[in-house]
Amino acid sequence: MIRAAIWTVLYMALAPGANAQDLDDLRVGDMRGLVFHSAPRPVSDTPFVDMDDVEQRLSDLQGRYILLNFWATWCAPCRHEMPYLNTLQQELGGENFQVVTLATGRNPLPALRRFFEEEGIDALPLYRDPGQEIAREMGVFGLPVTVILNPGGQEIARLQGDADWADEAAFALLRALISGAN
Repeated sequence: MIRAAIWTVLYMALAPGANAQDLDDLRVGDMRGLVFHSAPRPVSDTPFVDMDDVEQRLSDLQGRYILLNFWATWCAPCRHEMPYLNTLQQELGGENFQVVTLATGRNPLPALRRFFEEEGIDALPLYRDPGQEIAREMGVFGLPVTVILNPGGQEIARLQGDADWADEAAFALLRALISGAN
């Protein structure tokens, strides 16, 4: 409770005039692993599919910050991280921010559905990159990997490994980013 209050005060102090240095200062806890790139990077335009096999592209998601998580049902750290991502979407998701999960590789549809149901994952879209094409094109060689895309659809940050995205440190950093800290 005290930690949450400290992060709220820190966020309120930094958000109005936040800049890249402020974001770096907010990289604490699991967020220490989040690396902001010196310049935005292009992302794959290869299609992925939703649960109904309807093709979409990352460019379809432009216009808001996207936290894109590459994961798989067979990846234990991915499974551990998913409820945190669900909470993050519930807390911050909206017009300016969205969490997107992209199951990469061999992930049978029944296993994906069952995992989301068993874990109560109800706020996240479930997209698939079955041939790992997007993952390869974006340099994802281990799981989980999370990238942050700016509203223009470019990668601006990356985190290798799992993280507690429902932690106040993650909320503070992402709120500062969304409010114009980039």
